[in-house]
Amino acid sequence: MKKLMAAVLTATVATGLLAGCSTGNGGNGEKGSEAAGKQEVTMWGSMSGDAVEYINQMTENYNNSQEKYHVTYAVQDSMEEKLVTAIAGGDVPDIVMWDRFTTATYAAKGAFMPLDDYIAGDRVDMDQFYQPTVEEMKGNDGKQYGVPLTVDTRILFYNKELLKEAGVNPEEISTWDALKTAAAALTKRDAGGKLEQSGFSLSDPGLFNNWILQAGGKMVDDTVTPPVTAFNSEAGLAVLNYWDELLNQEKVYELGFEDGFGGNGFKAGKVAICFNGPWALKSLDESGISYGVLEQPEGPGGVRSAIMGGFGLVIPSKAKNPDAAWDFIKWWTTQPENGVEFAKLSANLPANKNAAADDYFMNDEILSVFSKTMLYATTRMPVPGYSDVEGLALRPQLDLFVGGTLSAEEALATAQKQGDKILAEAASK
Repeated sequence: MKKLMAAVLTATVATGLLAGCSTGNGGNGEKGSEAAGKQEVTMWGSMSGDAVEYINQMTENYNNSQEKYHVTYAVQDSMEEKLVTAIAGGDVPDIVMWDRFTTATYAAKGAFMPLDDYIAGDRVDMDQFYQPTVEEMKGNDGKQYGVPLTVDTRILFYNKELLKEAGVNPEEISTWDALKTAAAALTKRDAGGKLEQSGFSLSDPGLFNNWILQAGGKMVDDTVTPPVTAFNSEAGLAVLNYWDELLNQEKVYELGFEDGFGGNGFKAGKVAICFNGPWALKSLDESGISYGVLEQPEGPGGVRSAIMGGFGLVIPSKAKNPDAAWDFIKWWTTQPENGVEFAKLSANLPANKNAAADDYFMNDEILSVFSKTMLYATTRMPVPGYSDVEGLALRPQLDLFVGGTLSAEEALATAQKQGDKILAEAASK
């Protein structure tokens, strides 16, 4: 792992795939003589903590690269709420660093301005970005409301020492069946049956959206109006039956097992294999754990997939300096060297494919696997109400299933009923 890797961005908006953020305020502190004569441009974002330093470095690089504009970053907690309030009051930032997943929803409310004219005028090739990220920043009207900035996803992390001790070859863990076999071999219990070492962590049922893709299914059917849930299916049952095999037949994991290790059994050396993302790299490097990574396993039908998250840059519809905002967006997203620089600072992967092909990623045994995974990763469906379907309808039922309270059929049927209601209500607004 490159020693240049700095702390990962630890924040995201509540609807994003990544962990939640701390709150706070930040700016790059460059106002004054350095900004004299330049047009002031404000960027809002939810990324706080160490992330402020890394973003400020990028804005400083931009500010020093030209003589017209000066960008300042300001952290906003409860960003969606504050942005809606700002738009209503007419006092909005020029740029917003935004969870791409929410773009279509807020574009439909008139929150953002379409960027198609800017893109066409400067002949920006949108094919240079991972295509799912481009689609995720389109509105329901087909217009482009943002440009992708970063991507992230989860891949398999494994403890090299534990696998070597158990005689497990990590390169053979390429399918669900192989993962189950390896997890069983890596699980340890004491004479009384108490779990001492878990072969594979099943601590996050929220990853069901990734598993069902590998089973050949999908979360929502958006070919009908209004959209309906699609997870109560053979593919959905295949996922839960596989989880049941891991939990109750092979007994590779138990709920609450990682509570005694600060919620991170892998970092403590008590979990052999788990799913994780680039945000974990710095912490794992500091822990001294000898770890490796693998691409996503193939599901029963030979499908390999991953869910792609990340951020993009948008311009609010009432921004006072849209030309300046676009100049900054174009600078950061279309020049590969800037995507690489931000990755070196923050461990966030660039949405620009040319940046992702840089030797910095390709020559690194960890980062190169993330880059390969991005080639088949896809985004969550930009359907109104989707996030509530996951968070309010499906996740509670999955928790009950994993806890042994509901059968797979009961969990999916109940979630379907609740989820379809959420989608119908969202479509009617």
